[in-house]
Amino acid sequence: MNEKLLKKEYLKKISQLQKYNLAYYDKSNPIVADSDYDKLKREIINFEKKYDFLKSPNSPSSIVGFKPSKNFEKIKHKVPMLSLSNAFDEEDLINFEKRIINYLDKKSDYKIEYSAEPKIDGISASLTYKNGIFVTGLSRGDGKEGEDITENLKTIKDIPDKIVGKNFPEEIDIRGEVFIKNSDFKKLSDKFANPRNAASGSLRQKNPDETQKIPLRFIAYTFGFQKNMQVKSQTEFLKNLEKWGFKVNQFNKKITSIKNLLENYKFLEQKRDELDFDIDGIVYKVNDFDLQKRLGNVANAPRWAVAHKFSANSGVSKILNIEIQIGRTGALTPVAKIRPINIGGVVVSNATLHNEDEIKRKDIRIGDIATIERAGDVIPHITSIEIKKRDKNSKKFIFPIKCPSCGSPTIKDFNLVTKKKDAVRRCSSEGYECEKISIEKIKHFVSKEAFNIEGFGKKIVENFWNLNLIKFPQDIFKLNYDKIKDLDGWGSQSVANLKYSINSRKKISLERFVYSLGIRHIGLENAKLLSKHLKNMNNFLGLAKADKIDELLNLDGIGETQIKSIKNFFCNKTNLNVVKELNKVLSIIDDKGIEKNGLLKNKTFMFTGKLNGISRAEAKSLIEKNSGSIISNVSKKLNYLIAGEKPTKRKIDLASKLEIKILNQADWLKMLNK
Repeated sequence: MNEKLLKKEYLKKISQLQKYNLAYYDKSNPIVADSDYDKLKREIINFEKKYDFLKSPNSPSSIVGFKPSKNFEKIKHKVPMLSLSNAFDEEDLINFEKRIINYLDKKSDYKIEYSAEPKIDGISASLTYKNGIFVTGLSRGDGKEGEDITENLKTIKDIPDKIVGKNFPEEIDIRGEVFIKNSDFKKLSDKFANPRNAASGSLRQKNPDETQKIPLRFIAYTFGFQKNMQVKSQTEFLKNLEKWGFKVNQFNKKITSIKNLLENYKFLEQKRDELDFDIDGIVYKVNDFDLQKRLGNVANAPRWAVAHKFSANSGVSKILNIEIQIGRTGALTPVAKIRPINIGGVVVSNATLHNEDEIKRKDIRIGDIATIERAGDVIPHITSIEIKKRDKNSKKFIFPIKCPSCGSPTIKDFNLVTKKKDAVRRCSSEGYECEKISIEKIKHFVSKEAFNIEGFGKKIVENFWNLNLIKFPQDIFKLNYDKIKDLDGWGSQSVANLKYSINSRKKISLERFVYSLGIRHIGLENAKLLSKHLKNMNNFLGLAKADKIDELLNLDGIGETQIKSIKNFFCNKTNLNVVKELNKVLSIIDDKGIEKNGLLKNKTFMFTGKLNGISRAEAKSLIEKNSGSIISNVSKKLNYLIAGEKPTKRKIDLASKLEIKILNQADWLKMLNK
């Protein structure tokens, strides 16, 4: 088939998929079975992999998830519905507990009590009750706002319309999972691919009368916003849920110690096939609500909870090829292209090989028969090779010593901590000299955590790059929309939407701007620290001068590794030019710090020595939450030096000389009314 006919066939499939999406998401009237829909998506993706010239912004490979249906109003959650970090083995659980103990500054033998709750594979929902009456029901959505599906949720018998319990809060968001029992799903299996899809599709029906025909269930397990709730622990809350008329999981347990968590895990993993509903792991929550409050959240997940996923599904396939992918920081990642296989309901055609050392250790070769494992949402990987089935003429895979993209030498950095070379081999070029690195840098630039330009996905970045529409981040804000309008898959409305998305992101905070540049070792937290320290864009540009970068040595949380990366970034003329050009077209907001009227407003603090019963991280968090700020050295700008056990004598002497008030831990806590 020639290129023209291939393109025609491809666009025909894209058009068909759009019709399916319109029917399902906008009209709540699916016109094909989920299995046929999934088959079409796979065909499109396989086309794109086989033929590089096939690109469309409406491709399922460009669209991540789906937009909320226009049939439902979007409403913000009063308290975000966070995701959970995952654990897959005993080591992950041990590290999870260690992080909690370290944060709380407890001794290693401190016993943490957990609420262990089976994780149902369903659809999350949040139910708002006011004065005991169910008033609003929202889907999870993007975690910050969800769809108003109240009328559909009211059709579920497990959800009480009215609560008469004496201790029911004045207002509360009860959260849980909507699901369908496996026995009930058998009657619907001709319409949906699996119970989860059936629950999702039913909740998104426009007509609640249609939803009522589906045997949906609801299990409650947590809460979001609450007003005047008198409960001290998760297990107490679960008991109250039952008293209030909600269904809770019969296998919920209160457990102490990693050993007992693992025993319960093994029991439920063996039991899961006997259950009448799908579970894909167990959620462990620190039981005490006061401890939960102290631990708080990190990024979009709570510190006090983790999802322990059940063991991976696996399958056997042939390695057709080994390709080298190049990431934003120049890291060369080998990926095995395998004969597509179905693992746990997902068609897998790629498996990560991690790095050069992993290939050598397992002696992985093209043509090998391999066992592929897929654990939860983790990228599929190869666990073993069947040597006996290997072709006699197979050759060892030689990792490239030159970058496949730009030809620059590939290197392994020396790690100052381990005193060894890193396992990852990298392209040695800096800035935008390497095409593959440049593309990945721009993908990072438009990503959700950076500029968050809606409708500007990874495939669009690649497409626009190939068409010479963008080569640097600043080109995004100077796009030729007339040219885009003439491209296949684009029209006046889609171009207008893209233009609006880009223009709406021309104003950005300094910390997100710093993060968006993709400087190696500078993640969101480090970008935040730099933003707070530098305050404005002029100071950030000032880091191009060596003496200004050296000042960062005194910044708590920024080490030599980060400083070296920043130096390398600004030493590259192209990088410096990118920053300057972006500064011309953007409005980068100065970091003014917290402006709330807390107890410590306009006060600066610094710590020296060890604190009792609280970690340094939590102490800093308390100050910031109360509108105070942390500085990294003793100077006239410092109001209070908080001295714990074994403080640094130099800092104490300098603070005394500058007549800075020195507080012990007890005096400081009094300032917070603690």
